[in-house]
Amino acid sequence: MKAPGIMNISLDFELHWGCFETMKEMNDTYRKYFTNTRRAIPEMLKIFASHELHVTWAAVGMLYRKNRQEWEQNMPELIPSFKNPEISAYEWVKKNGFESDEDPYHFAPHLVDLIQSTPHQEIGTHTYAHYFCLEEGQTKDQFRADIKMAVELAKQKGNSIRSLVFPRNQYNADYLSVCSEMGITAVRTNPDIWYWSYSNEAGGFMKRFFRAGDAYIKMQPIQPVFLKDIDTSKMPLELPASRLYRPWRPKYAIENKLKLKRILGEMTKAAQMGAYYHIWWHPHNFGYYPDQCLEELEKIAQHFTQLHKQYGFETLTMEETTQRLLQIKNKS
Repeated sequence: MKAPGIMNISLDFELHWGCFETMKEMNDTYRKYFTNTRRAIPEMLKIFASHELHVTWAAVGMLYRKNRQEWEQNMPELIPSFKNPEISAYEWVKKNGFESDEDPYHFAPHLVDLIQSTPHQEIGTHTYAHYFCLEEGQTKDQFRADIKMAVELAKQKGNSIRSLVFPRNQYNADYLSVCSEMGITAVRTNPDIWYWSYSNEAGGFMKRFFRAGDAYIKMQPIQPVFLKDIDTSKMPLELPASRLYRPWRPKYAIENKLKLKRILGEMTKAAQMGAYYHIWWHPHNFGYYPDQCLEELEKIAQHFTQLHKQYGFETLTMEETTQRLLQIKNKS
């Protein structure tokens, strides 16, 4: 009997920590954007709960902090020494400061609590300081100090960190041993296709072009992934992403429909084939048009429910997927 297909949803939960190098100075537009994001997150959780969707929230550790004082008094043993200071969260704070003591664009302990109290939600890590793992200047020891801080802070909240998503998808195989040291059993990797490989080298425009186009039409065949394809010989396990959800945009009615059709079609194919499908996005992607994005999320959730009834399609967190894979390995 064919095993049912599996769907992962993983979210890069960052607020402004994930955007400070591009949104360099907070203004009214950005404040509204992240305020909308904070309001949309409880609505996402309601949708996940109503459809019993299992979701991994890869949270930037700094979001756990309550206020500026707590942030300032608790630093990792080593701070990243990026050659480019513009990509350092610490340098950004040094230059710009916080909006207030309990800055809502950088601190979100109540949202962390809400996620933790919602059924079937896993809280993973997106590193402590949105740490860029392939940038010049930083070191493996600095990454270790960052992850140690993220894991210890989560533990204070009663969370055991088991899953990691590399910021900006800067997957660094050399750092997997550190993840394993810290108890992390799964990391998300990029789709196995050339335009999703991370690189600062030439060709970046073409990669962005193909990534954007592939959201709406099939730019190049992508082979389906099955659980048996995922290597379980070493830890942490590497769980490949399949599709980035791109937010709803005004004046793009056709593109919005094509994007949703592509996602729903890929979900259906995975359910029919018994394959593995992994969709991801940033909660702040809902920041400009939260109502429309939530409406699309509801359609995705409803489609999952239909596929679950029809094909037994399952929803698992990254940690649950890891446990399933290890169980299969132990039985073989």
